[in-house]
Amino acid sequence: MKSKIYESAAAALEGVAFDGMTLMSGGFGLSGNPETLIPALKETGVKGLTVISNNCGADGFGLWMLLNNGQIKKMISSYVGENKLFEQLYLSGELELELNPQGTLAERIRAGGAGIPAFYTKTGVGTVVAEGKPVETFEGEPYVRETWLRADLAIVKAWKADPEGNLMFRMTARNFNPVMATAGKVTIVEVEEIVEAGALDANSIHTPGIYVDRIIRSTINEKRIEKLTTRPRETV
Repeated sequence: MKSKIYESAAAALEGVAFDGMTLMSGGFGLSGNPETLIPALKETGVKGLTVISNNCGADGFGLWMLLNNGQIKKMISSYVGENKLFEQLYLSGELELELNPQGTLAERIRAGGAGIPAFYTKTGVGTVVAEGKPVETFEGEPYVRETWLRADLAIVKAWKADPEGNLMFRMTARNFNPVMATAGKVTIVEVEEIVEAGALDANSIHTPGIYVDRIIRSTINEKRIEKLTTRPRETV
């Protein structure tokens, strides 16, 4: 059986990245970003991307690289944040944006991985979020219909993987990564550590290897803090 482990991000992206594709990219803020795969994707030069991600990185980092390079056509997100470029391109009409409530975004991705084409939620009823979408009544309450999200390619950051692609995530870096791993036609995972088969406790595996197509060892692990908040050290 062909190995899932590739020698580099460039090798893993070969044959699966193309113009106009839909891309899912894990992470929340700067936690759990595919820090190695995003720059490699920039180097491929693919353009016209529709990107599904909670946000679009921060100034100079993460998905911002693709945005700044003119490779992203549309964002499907829940948060613009302090990304000035994201704001500027959207307000100027150069970038399409489909803004989702955060829980709805997560559930749309999970539904895509679970094979559920649509579901109903109360979130967004009576707001612009529900405009143009079917609204039905259940037990006397209105619910808006949302549809699944799937992608041609999902890029994911995990902590550990074995050769079969079984994954463990660490703390808040878990965020959107596990659901995105299930919703891509092709899923590439970058990990900090690749362990031997059988080394992972079966009860601690967050994503089974059946969802993972390609694995690389992460070469960039900056794990930047978007907003560092500290307090003065108490003096004795």
